[in-house]
Amino acid sequence: MTHRDDDRTAVLFDMDGLLVDSEPLWLGAETAVMARLGADWTAEDQVQLLGGSLDRTVRYLMGKARRPVLPGQVADWLMSGVVELVRDHGVPLRPGARELLAEVAAAGLPHALVTSSERRFMDVVLARTGLRFDALVCADDVSVTKPDPEPYLLAAKLLGADPARCFALEDSPNGVASAEAAGCRVIAVPSLVPIEPAPGRTVVRSLLDPSPVRGVSPSACARETT
Repeated sequence: MTHRDDDRTAVLFDMDGLLVDSEPLWLGAETAVMARLGADWTAEDQVQLLGGSLDRTVRYLMGKARRPVLPGQVADWLMSGVVELVRDHGVPLRPGARELLAEVAAAGLPHALVTSSERRFMDVVLARTGLRFDALVCADDVSVTKPDPEPYLLAAKLLGADPARCFALEDSPNGVASAEAAGCRVIAVPSLVPIEPAPGRTVVRSLLDPSPVRGVSPSACARETT
């Protein structure tokens, strides 16, 4: 078990919409599933599910379906479709993602991936992008996903860090709520839905923003969390 060090600062990264531009892939996969279910799917529908779990997505899809299908079948269609898209075509990184991860690693900061996606999707994204983390937390690792704090609490525990000394980077309101409920400082990089600044939360336009995202360092983090 990892020993906890209250002085240790860590950086926690969301995946979809923050590090990788996977939302168009999800839109394509969801549209294909809804065609099999006899209903349309729009970008507005996708926004309703931003940062949510597979279970929530399946429930939403079935709520619009015009043909009776078991939830497990819908989940398999969706996951198989999006995994195949990433495996065959890859997934683009968001601007600045690779560079920021390299800077965090070079600074010696422990860093984890915290995603609401299923393990098989997370694994194929990591395999195609080559991104590496000290710890991984996905939907399969927790009893409840974002906006519950459990994913971020687990990530901090795996890194041996106090959540209050963790910086969480998120693009969705669900993810921001999860990280803040866990006690993390949040850097929000909105993708499809606006996010407002708040105490303990900084909003930036992209991972290329010079402050505070690219200013994350051991000394800077120590100043921010005291």
